[in-house]
Amino acid sequence: MFGLMCGETRAPIPCIFIARAAFKKQMDYVIRKATLDDREDIETLIVESARNLSQEDYSGEQVEAAIKTVFGVDTSLIVDGTYFVAESSAELIGCGGWSKRRTLFGGDQFAERDSTNLDPRTEPAKIRAFFIHPKFARKGIARAILSLCENEARAFGFRSLELMSTLPGIKLYRACGYEGAERVEYAAGDGVVIEFMVMKKDLP
Repeated sequence: MFGLMCGETRAPIPCIFIARAAFKKQMDYVIRKATLDDREDIETLIVESARNLSQEDYSGEQVEAAIKTVFGVDTSLIVDGTYFVAESSAELIGCGGWSKRRTLFGGDQFAERDSTNLDPRTEPAKIRAFFIHPKFARKGIARAILSLCENEARAFGFRSLELMSTLPGIKLYRACGYEGAERVEYAAGDGVVIEFMVMKKDLP
């Protein structure tokens, strides 16, 4: 379960979630806005997540190519105030965010970027860069962050959402109401090709 400390509101204001999950050992965590000081820890989390949670869908070569060319911190999300981290006992255990800009995926190192603003009346907000620490996977953390992102995007006037899912993430997003069927290929260089899936959801 999780509660919104700043009250039940859809206004786009900074909020902190306190979450308590019924794991084998009960644990508490907070979800807060990421800061620029978190960047190094987020990068470490992303690498740990990619290397340990993608093995059933991607080869080691594909994972390392993705870390080099795609997976990473997008500083613009932090500056915009739309990126979140989940923290437990001073350790980052998850991250994810949403964007009002056109870039669909990729960290700072990703070359194909478009930082222009979306029109919330006609274009979908982007769900961006979700990664969970392997020790805390499948414990509801990603869902909690995703729910917060969806509520904020709705408060900004967006009517729909779009994301680029890794293959391991498809099951989660489908369970949360996102739809998509066609896989797309990204050429990561040196002959390495990585498959993703574009998924969308209308906001109620």
